[in-house]
Amino acid sequence: MSEQQPMSPSEFNQKIIEEFRGNAGRVGGMFENLPLVLLTTTGARSGKATTTPLAYAQDGDRVLVFASNGGADRHPAWYWNISAHPRVTVEIGTGSGEVETYEATAVALQGEERDRLYAAQAERVPAFAQYQAGTERVIPVVALERTAP
Repeated sequence: MSEQQPMSPSEFNQKIIEEFRGNAGRVGGMFENLPLVLLTTTGARSGKATTTPLAYAQDGDRVLVFASNGGADRHPAWYWNISAHPRVTVEIGTGSGEVETYEATAVALQGEERDRLYAAQAERVPAFAQYQAGTERVIPVVALERTAP
């Protein structure tokens, strides 16, 4: 009898990315009711494009993503990527059966603005309160600001 190996994080993400793109920005399973965005960054060291599915919140014209890394004690790789290369590509479901793709600039928010927006996300999605409680680092909030065409 063979035991099935658990999926690697990259395999897990790839399945979510494929489902997102195949279903106009919607996914099922544990992320079914969570708004997701696909963020494509340029590797800080590798220079290679990497796409990561992330929970997001809308803040006016900006999309906010949260570098929670599941509450781990280190920032996720995508955060280091945007720190080195803030130009990113965003894929987001429009709600009308399509996925919109656009270029954006990633800006890490600071101070009161970061604190207020993270608290609002933790209220919407309680897992984010748990993530912050589980680490001593301040989880970054990153605004994705659409660049002019």
